[in-house]
Amino acid sequence: MRRNILLVVVFGVLAFLAVGLGYFQFIVKPAMIKGFITSAVQPPTSVAVVDAKTASFQPRVAAIGTFRAVLGIDVAPQVGGVVREIRFESGQDATKGQPLLDIDTAVEEADLNSNAAALKNAELALERQRLLVAGGNTAKANYDQALAVRDQAAAAVDKAKSLIAQKKIIAPFSGRLGLRKIDNGQYVSPGTAIVTLQQLDPIFVDFPVPEQSLGLIKVGQSVEVSVDAYPGKVFKGEVKSLDARVSADSRNILVRSQLPNADRSLLPGMFANVGVIAGQAKDFVTLPRTAVTYSLYGDSVYVVKPAPPAPGEAQAATAPSDQSMIVERRFVRTGDVRDEDVAILEGVSAGEKVIGLGQIKLIPGARVKIDPNAKVVPTGPRPKE
Repeated sequence: MRRNILLVVVFGVLAFLAVGLGYFQFIVKPAMIKGFITSAVQPPTSVAVVDAKTASFQPRVAAIGTFRAVLGIDVAPQVGGVVREIRFESGQDATKGQPLLDIDTAVEEADLNSNAAALKNAELALERQRLLVAGGNTAKANYDQALAVRDQAAAAVDKAKSLIAQKKIIAPFSGRLGLRKIDNGQYVSPGTAIVTLQQLDPIFVDFPVPEQSLGLIKVGQSVEVSVDAYPGKVFKGEVKSLDARVSADSRNILVRSQLPNADRSLLPGMFANVGVIAGQAKDFVTLPRTAVTYSLYGDSVYVVKPAPPAPGEAQAATAPSDQSMIVERRFVRTGDVRDEDVAILEGVSAGEKVIGLGQIKLIPGARVKIDPNAKVVPTGPRPKE
């Protein structure tokens, strides 16, 4: 009898434990999990969004170039000597043939006088030999020797005159002079730069282009150039010529464009942001530059999408509100950049809403709330590359 009672008690305890375990497993535990999930859900992040729109972009090949004078030299003497007179001022405009510098020619002028006297004597001797040969009183060889002496004397005179001319430095073409590098009384050696001379109108811009863009560049295409010295101003020209080879080191080809420069505001050596107009305008989906996140793994944007129902919510289809939006990270392929807008070649369709600012605080799937008062503010001019 006691054994039966013990079995009934044990069975009752086991039944109670089984019921309690089932209650915890199927009632209490799901309620606890739901509470944890509900408490873990972060409030939606307030964001500023922009609509992907369609805009017309002119295809361009962007490059960084350097201005170069059509004609530009360092004026230097061919022969050495002491500077006797400087005939120019730093920074002035010079015309072709204008005297710039005189080097002392006292020795050369003395040689010229000596050679001129020798030439005069040789001419007289030649005339006497001519008369003697005509009268048959001397041999023809004497006349030939007198002729050779006369020619040597004439060559010596020409040489002295050439040396004197070389010591009078003139402008080989019209242009603007740079800073004077010599002074009166200074000895200058052959090849010493005395001043730069640059022809500034028109002016060249040389810039490298990657070989994959070679098919887009043609002689005669329009070129737009901007410089740091004149913000907001665009100088226009055209492609003048292309180099005959691609650099084996950089795989770039050098392109030369020509721009009018009537006011001489552009100078050789200046930095140039160059854009070559490389075809007809096309329509692209565009986004502000601030909406695109650039990285080594690819460029991406955050697109705002309706959120799926939260756990425990009804599955009925209802119109999404700002409170039920999430972000989806999409990798995109970008194209040309125009001011504040970037052309999106792949990844986003026109009309989709994209996060315009603050992507760094978001993760894929994060809940967001669209702030109607938040605006995407232009970032201003980009630093030059």
